[in-house]
Amino acid sequence: MYKRPVKYKDAREHRKVRLRYTIQGTAERPRMSVFRSARHIYVQIIDDESGRTLAAASTVEAGLRAFDGDKSAAAVQVGRLAAERAIAAGVTKLVFDRNGFRYTGRIAAVSQVAHEMGLLSKVGHSADGASAVEDSQNDGQE
Repeated sequence: MYKRPVKYKDAREHRKVRLRYTIQGTAERPRMSVFRSARHIYVQIIDDESGRTLAAASTVEAGLRAFDGDKSAAAVQVGRLAAERAIAAGVTKLVFDRNGFRYTGRIAAVSQVAHEMGLLSKVGHSADGASAVEDSQNDGQE
């Protein structure tokens, strides 16, 4: 019998499901999941093994709702608050889950804050990260 393929609402949902096969949060390295809507951004630190949310932050919170600035600046504040709460919960390393969104703008801003605070170790798509990768590849050729 023919089994009809799964239909996704949009391309982001399809990317999200595809990414979830490779990105899993553990107790040692929880998953930093980012969701953005047109007005707000939400960040959760999730341990997938136990199914618990260890820390969370969003622009819906009272302290950040009154923030004056553009949405990218608000994303930086949310990322910093989520990272501080994760560190307070005892988290030292994270796995970044962009949740199917492209790694630009507000999503990249949250990731860069986590990099700056030492929670993410892989180099992202920043200009500094690209030069660091090139430098490490050139070390063996000199």
